[in-house]
Amino acid sequence: MLNLFNQWNQLLGRRMFFVVLVPLLIGFMAPVETTKFWSLVATLSFTYMTFSASLDTSLKDFINKLSKPWLSIWMLLFIHGVMPLIAYIIGLVFYPGPENEFIRLGFLIGASIPVGVTSILWSQMVGGDVPLTMATVTLDTLISPLLLPVFIALVVGKAIHINTMDLLLGLFWMVTVPGILGMILHDYTKGAYEKYTRSIGGFASKIAIILVIYINASAIAPEINWNHSIIKLLLVIFIVSVSGYSLGFLSSYILRGHQRERMVSMIYSIGMRNNSLGLVLALTYFPPAVALPVTLSMLYQQPLAAIASKLLERFSVEAGSN
Repeated sequence: MLNLFNQWNQLLGRRMFFVVLVPLLIGFMAPVETTKFWSLVATLSFTYMTFSASLDTSLKDFINKLSKPWLSIWMLLFIHGVMPLIAYIIGLVFYPGPENEFIRLGFLIGASIPVGVTSILWSQMVGGDVPLTMATVTLDTLISPLLLPVFIALVVGKAIHINTMDLLLGLFWMVTVPGILGMILHDYTKGAYEKYTRSIGGFASKIAIILVIYINASAIAPEINWNHSIIKLLLVIFIVSVSGYSLGFLSSYILRGHQRERMVSMIYSIGMRNNSLGLVLALTYFPPAVALPVTLSMLYQQPLAAIASKLLERFSVEAGSN
């Protein structure tokens, strides 16, 4: 039975682009009603994904990354410094003028929100430095609720209030607790659960990501008015999204001692964002036009993550043959 699940897991792993794209399209065409039940399903799916990915990770390695956080801080400089600047400049180029102020602000918010939790899963699947990714997500979880309101206030001159405790608790139960439990279990069993993560656990993680994408797509479907004017916006958002993954790739080459594992973690940590949080912020505190770029960016994040995994796989093959 384990061999069967292992085969299914490998099959889905080789077809991640479709694993991501299919639930995204179904969510738009046949959305499920957004209820507390489906929100709970999405939260539990995120929690399981974090737990499963951390089963391959040593707690000692994770603590070592936190005790030497310069790499995570380096990534956070790109996440909250360079990338928002790039996104805002792209917004100015394609949407100049005061009448497009809200669209530009949407680009800015979309690039300033915390690292997406699914970056941990992608780092694990593509062979990245999972402890580094988890350390970055953990540090970003701590600073974002404090940094984001100040950042937006400086840019738009409007202070916003974020329920910092609720946000911290939500991310704590969804990322920190399952991640630490998985790493403790890994060290306690001396990696005995690696077969589980390669078979049933890995397959279940793929199902979890399908559920998360479908539920998120269902939530944003009513917010999108499909017409000809949205084509330009989709193209510009695509440029911004690709810029994030490209920035992660370039940031790894600036450092000495280039390592593939570190490069993978940087690509997914800098390229992926917690768009659900960004959507809530935009819809809660600003006009609907601000939420549109954040909403539409969900179309690209997971498919681009899948494409990046294919490019990294090809990169590894070519590097190995040289």
